[in-house]
Amino acid sequence: MPGTCVVGLQWGDEAKGKLVDILTERHEIVVRYAGGANAGHTVVSNGKTWKLSLIPSGILRDGVRCVVTGGVVLDPAAVINEIDGLESRGVTITGKLLVSDRAHVVFPWHVAEDKLLDGSLSGGEPIGTTGRGIGPCYRDKVGRSLAIRLGDLYRPGFSTQLDHIAGLKTKLLGAAFDAAAIHGQYREYAERLRPFVCDTTAYLLDAVEAGRELLFEGAQGALLDVDHGTYPFVTSSNSSGVGISNGSGVPGRWIERVIGVVKAYSTRVGGGPMPTEQDNATGQRIRDRGNEYGTVTRRPRRCGWFDAVAARYTARLSGVDELAVMLLDVLSGFDELAICTAYVVDGGRTTQFPSHVADLRRAEPVYETLPGWREELTDVRRYDDLPENARRYLARIGALLGRPVTVVSVGPDRDQTIFCAIPPKPNAWPRHLPPAPANA
Repeated sequence: MPGTCVVGLQWGDEAKGKLVDILTERHEIVVRYAGGANAGHTVVSNGKTWKLSLIPSGILRDGVRCVVTGGVVLDPAAVINEIDGLESRGVTITGKLLVSDRAHVVFPWHVAEDKLLDGSLSGGEPIGTTGRGIGPCYRDKVGRSLAIRLGDLYRPGFSTQLDHIAGLKTKLLGAAFDAAAIHGQYREYAERLRPFVCDTTAYLLDAVEAGRELLFEGAQGALLDVDHGTYPFVTSSNSSGVGISNGSGVPGRWIERVIGVVKAYSTRVGGGPMPTEQDNATGQRIRDRGNEYGTVTRRPRRCGWFDAVAARYTARLSGVDELAVMLLDVLSGFDELAICTAYVVDGGRTTQFPSHVADLRRAEPVYETLPGWREELTDVRRYDDLPENARRYLARIGALLGRPVTVVSVGPDRDQTIFCAIPPKPNAWPRHLPPAPANA
């Protein structure tokens, strides 16, 4: 079975792009299966920094095919700008990029709707949307009658379809949309993208049946999954491991290895509860050392201690086999580190991640403390050369999540990566038949 998946286990921004770039060397096809231009990946190689959004991180490698599937919502202007930016820096795109004709297209009314709603709930708390029209585009996808897929742009009926939708959106949003101008602009986009557009579902099914090595690149993080995350403070797609098949069209039987990516601490953007958040000098220290500002938005991220309750939940949800712990170097210099191993909710202690955001908001973290280390890690290349306390910290994360840590990142560059196998101790939580859950 030829499939490997890299999936973030927190609220996104786990440095998945770096890991995908490294693993691409061992794979033939890299697949982006969910999300849109709201996702950002940063890759650093040989002193050069690359910021990607829609195009898979594998595009920086020669001899690799990169696929954007129908599970992605596509902003044509964004992907064209990305193509132009890469080509201007000498990266070959032609012959390496495939874009699904099933991908739903972001239009100006989606961005307008995002701004109108302001990404906020009725109480005014921000969900964390980037304002790029991703959620409204997914909403139209599910609603069906007002949706346009990339393949539709090449059909004779596109103009009529666009006129109809633009008229309805004008009435619904109270803003005028010039259907003729939008039609002309999007036909230009379609022509620019024509060499890349195809039926990626058929291509990927042929690839797995032919034994090709596929690498699935997750976007955002599993705690932002629309069905299984901290709803409603989530993204609009299935960003956990359970979204691989429905986003790409590749059945789960072809996926043999799932790597769960976590930061050595926790971060979050936008609203919603974050039990281990440190809105204090500790959080600011992590933010400054880790450059915790959004790849796409440059918004400062909320920072805090590692939440093992949340990460264990998403590791189980995503079927994770092994862990990659990123940005370990950020924690150098702390005398003491903390890991959240349980919550107290309404006086009761639990190691289960709450299904309702109101319960998570009341959760008080139970911390286990570990000694920190003073040494800088950016020049370390072997696991055995890490400070003893850093190794103890990694081993504890593996034990709490019940998966081995096989990758450790100590800096942004490709070569600042340690490949290892740290066997976890027996799972920190007891394994037994759970009682039936109480009614919500």
